[in-house]
Amino acid sequence: MRLLVMGCGGIGGVTTALLAESGHDVTAYTTNAAIVAATSAGGLHLRGDGTPRSIRARVVEKLPDERFDVVLLCTQPPQVEEAARAALPYLAEGGAMVCLQNGLCESRVAAIVGEARTVGAVVAWGAAMPEPGIYERTADGGFALGAHDPTTARPLDAIARVLEVIGPTEVTQNLAGKRWSKLAINAAISALGTIGGDRLGALLQHRFVRRLGLEIMTECVEVARKHDVRLEKVAGTVDLDWLALSEDEKVASGSPSLVAKHAMLLAVGFRYRRMRSSMLAAIERGRIPAVDFLNGEVCTRGRVVSVPTPVNDAARAFVWSIARGERTSSLDSLRSLTSKTT
Repeated sequence: MRLLVMGCGGIGGVTTALLAESGHDVTAYTTNAAIVAATSAGGLHLRGDGTPRSIRARVVEKLPDERFDVVLLCTQPPQVEEAARAALPYLAEGGAMVCLQNGLCESRVAAIVGEARTVGAVVAWGAAMPEPGIYERTADGGFALGAHDPTTARPLDAIARVLEVIGPTEVTQNLAGKRWSKLAINAAISALGTIGGDRLGALLQHRFVRRLGLEIMTECVEVARKHDVRLEKVAGTVDLDWLALSEDEKVASGSPSLVAKHAMLLAVGFRYRRMRSSMLAAIERGRIPAVDFLNGEVCTRGRVVSVPTPVNDAARAFVWSIARGERTSSLDSLRSLTSKTT
């Protein structure tokens, strides 16, 4: 199986490195000349996944005139449609494009490559690229792999076996349920990390930050339910149906169930304590933040089913104000967001 990775940032770089290390025929494409130069000179430097090491892999700045059986889309969400269009001429007949982005990108890719060739991979691990060619795995985990349209999909077992070298991979028949659950988590983590400007573990030590996270996720769950999505656990642990605030918990404090939910977020913060918002990294590099694909997706789809999403609305607006240079990322900024949503 010939593999093409589109994008060589944190997720794309770690994916490429581990596939190449396992002997797979993999090519990574990036528009970042500094990444190509760094990896050509010294390979992909991987840390946070066992012993730090350098892995040689094919990283190119121009797509080769070849055909690939699987295209792994590892760009940020704002670039996913551009990446799908660029890779389509190089996709082998009978091949598949796999969306590794957060959000609900499969429908966008399916409009370009077709329903039957669109696959989603919900990523349950974290990665960062501190500088070109250096990749850090910030959290362990694997994938939930599913077809965008199960009625037209080809078997996914071969793709699952490939991804197993990166982390445990399950094939799901309910991709939408996995996607919406992960969307709820990402909308909270990415927005809070961008506005707060710190790693997840440090931010979730604060009760008011955890409360904001619960409110963001609750709105997402309420929108998903209205869209008749059957939510599923993410990475086998986080039950979003349970984690969402009840009507009583929205107005009360200190109930045993609410204490348990705060404890769950503390545990999540500990497990993913080194995770830093990729949306914040994008802003720091002068790129478009993916907030419209996360919190913005919740807001847009909420309006369709008449579900109010005031916390996600405020978080989306705050992230854009940071991207425009009107505000800065800090814990005080998160406190300011709290005052705007109460």
